[in-house]
Amino acid sequence: MTSFQGSEPGPAPKGHVPPGPRPPVRRMTARGRGEAHRVATPLELLFDLCFVVAVAQAGAQLVHAVAGGHAGEGVLNYAMVFFAIWWAWMNFSWFASAYDNDDALYRVVTLVQIAGVLVLAAGVSRAFERHEFLAVWLGYLIMRLAMSAQWLRAAASTTGAERRTALRYACGVLLCQVGWLGLLVLPEPARPWVFLVMALAEMAVPVYAERAAGTSWHPHHISERYGLFVIIVLGESIAAATVAVKSGVDVHDALGELLPIAAGGLLIVFAAWWIYFAVPIHGYLRSNRESFLWGYGHYVIFASAAAIGAGIEVAVEQAVGQAHVSTLAASAAVTVPTTLYLLTVWALHARHFKVGTAQQLVLPVSALVIAVCTFAGRWAVLAAGVAAALTVVLGVTLTARGARAEAVAGPNSRDTHAV
Repeated sequence: MTSFQGSEPGPAPKGHVPPGPRPPVRRMTARGRGEAHRVATPLELLFDLCFVVAVAQAGAQLVHAVAGGHAGEGVLNYAMVFFAIWWAWMNFSWFASAYDNDDALYRVVTLVQIAGVLVLAAGVSRAFERHEFLAVWLGYLIMRLAMSAQWLRAAASTTGAERRTALRYACGVLLCQVGWLGLLVLPEPARPWVFLVMALAEMAVPVYAERAAGTSWHPHHISERYGLFVIIVLGESIAAATVAVKSGVDVHDALGELLPIAAGGLLIVFAAWWIYFAVPIHGYLRSNRESFLWGYGHYVIFASAAAIGAGIEVAVEQAVGQAHVSTLAASAAVTVPTTLYLLTVWALHARHFKVGTAQQLVLPVSALVIAVCTFAGRWAVLAAGVAAALTVVLGVTLTARGARAEAVAGPNSRDTHAV
């Protein structure tokens, strides 16, 4: 990761290179936090799309594990693989927000990172089915070596505390990669502990590095990058669920059994999108302190959003008799990640913009209702979808009432946002 833990960002850097003819290799100097019109680049969009290939592979293997009656093992493997995907994505995103100079060398190194995640994606099935992590480790190695090279470029282009920060990131990334060798050489029972220790070590690197000097990430750019990845992950969930429903209808002619699942799943995904983008979170990301929990907490948001699609697939397979799990377990495969998603979005996003008890309770109560929907039998997914949709309706209604109250109270009253 980069640039949001431990200390306040340093002084506003020099700004971006002005438009016009530029050499193919340039100094990697920090970009300004106040830079206007900072948006995601086409290279960043390609980066996200290729990372979702790995997310899709992890989701597909989660479906096989849960549908086969191995939910515990499947969730553990999913958590481990998804961490590697998410952490590498997050490292790049925060680094790019501070140092993207868009020269030829930067582009090439970023493309190498993309190649690394595709190697990782190719090894996901073996990691789930045979507990062989070699391909996953190699893909992660490619990404991390490329990330270290970027930090070394940044270190070579600066001096003082900023240089120390860049060197700490580069060394920390490389040392952690050595630690991940434990997944290859240690016996299988020890691997969950290796994952836990190394995940904590990875997350400690930014905390240590940022003590030297904070890097100049751009709040609007970062919030946009996270939002785009949420959209892509939710889109992957829709695509996977659509393929599962189509297969169930074509092969088993089970439209009646699958229609409630399809409708409920679609409502859940639509509501998940609406709820996430109801607040302008970039206004909250003013310093490293606010961004610390926000950036790390998105592991749960991304993982649960992807798991919703996997859960819908499990529910479809159970409805057509292809899954070796009960209706209750198949329902939980949808409602549990949905509940986690709502609670985490509330904790990271929504609660900072709510006014009054009623608005604060909307998402936590909705999460509880969706969890209870698990016990609604074959109607569980539809019931959860209706509950999610009603959450949006209630949030919009409360916001409209708040807006009317603000109009009466005057222009100095606080803004509120739907859901």
